[in-house]
Amino acid sequence: MEAKLIGRLEAAVARLETLSAGGISARGLPDSAVEVSSDPSSLAFDDLKAEYGAKVSPAAEKIGGQVLDVTKLVLEAFSVQKKLLIEIKQTHSSTLLVEKPDMAGLVEFLKPLNEVISKVNAMTEGRRSDFFNHLKSAGDSLSALAWIAYTGKDCGMSMPIAHVEESWQMAEFYNNKVLVEYRNKDQYHVEWAKALKELYLPGLREYVKNHYPLGPVWSASGKKASGASPKATPPSAPAPPPPPPASLFSSEPSQPSSSQPKQGMSAVFQEISGGNVSAGLKKVTADMKTKNRTDRTGVVSASEKETHSSSSFSKVGPPKLELQMGRKWAVENQIGRKNLVIDDCDAKQSVYIYGCKDSVLQIQGKVNNITIDKCTKMGVVFKDVVAACEVVNCNGVEVQCQGSAPTISLDNTSGCQLYLSKDSLGASITTAKSSEINVLVPTGPDGDWEEHSLPQQYIHVFKDGQFETTPVSHSGA
Repeated sequence: MEAKLIGRLEAAVARLETLSAGGISARGLPDSAVEVSSDPSSLAFDDLKAEYGAKVSPAAEKIGGQVLDVTKLVLEAFSVQKKLLIEIKQTHSSTLLVEKPDMAGLVEFLKPLNEVISKVNAMTEGRRSDFFNHLKSAGDSLSALAWIAYTGKDCGMSMPIAHVEESWQMAEFYNNKVLVEYRNKDQYHVEWAKALKELYLPGLREYVKNHYPLGPVWSASGKKASGASPKATPPSAPAPPPPPPASLFSSEPSQPSSSQPKQGMSAVFQEISGGNVSAGLKKVTADMKTKNRTDRTGVVSASEKETHSSSSFSKVGPPKLELQMGRKWAVENQIGRKNLVIDDCDAKQSVYIYGCKDSVLQIQGKVNNITIDKCTKMGVVFKDVVAACEVVNCNGVEVQCQGSAPTISLDNTSGCQLYLSKDSLGASITTAKSSEINVLVPTGPDGDWEEHSLPQQYIHVFKDGQFETTPVSHSGA
């Protein structure tokens, strides 16, 4: 409480000093900029940082290291966004009009914010850190600041409030890992994870809801926005095609399913339709036949083993993320991909995930059925499923339901972390030939996770003409 009060007082003193400077502020801003800095929305942004930033910073300082570094960058990104909002607010000044930019201009205008977010994303690359989940949670959460790029219903983004909520859902996957890992080890990490969430929910969400529910308001005409001081380009040069808005804020943007190249039988026919299929084949001479070769022995060398291993691995099909026949999403053979997204789906479609390893898939919408088959170290985050979510022949997977799921089944699976939301606590969970199944459910007002281990050993007793089955209970001796 004291830290929060001190932060609010410091922000108020800074604003009074700015106003007392008269026509020119300490930073050399004109009267219009001073008026904008005292605008209710600007003051509310200061309160946002003072209230919620004052919670996450002390927790980060107690941990130190990379967690402190990434927290400073998160708060720096919020400061940069405030500066951009002030510049947009100047559209209402009669002496400084800033017109609504096109997509290329918007990319340039938001460049300062993108640079800070790129620094955070760079911290998650290379050798995996001990605080990888902290870094990913912070990095993914910054996509919520992309709400400032909302320019209308045709811009390809969700409404600002919904965008903030959806962006945090992406970060919550790793934030929950921090809560589970340090719940009984170090409360400083738990405090940091909870404070980071509060910065966005309710912090940023309530700010956007109260001041920018429909996004920033630009001037219909005026001078170009100059957030990043772009260089002048020749008038005759055509503007490059605009990227999707979500890519403004990520050094490795998530690739929506609709942008993936189509693969399958159409690609096969395209490969073989170019000419004679026998072109390039070599004639086998007598000395090349196995029975006439003198370099073959009964001993298999290590190099031959390696060659055989690589050839067997090559039989795995190409990576695939596509909608087949308009009814089934196929996600296959994805390895090391942490940014897989299916964002254009409906309740009549199913999702089939096969042969993926060390990847994360987000399903942003309601689907009919989800099947995860022969996957290793795979993470799947989904909202709602109409029928069931099935996990088959998997090893070390994590599944998180953020909405509702009537049925969840696990068959021949070793190691599964299943996260349930409050809406999915009534789900029917069926297991068969599976082990190491842990279910985490939210408890308490703070949303802490409580872990429950499902039994994998049973006692069968013949009684009263039938077998009675009960799980094995272990008591400490």
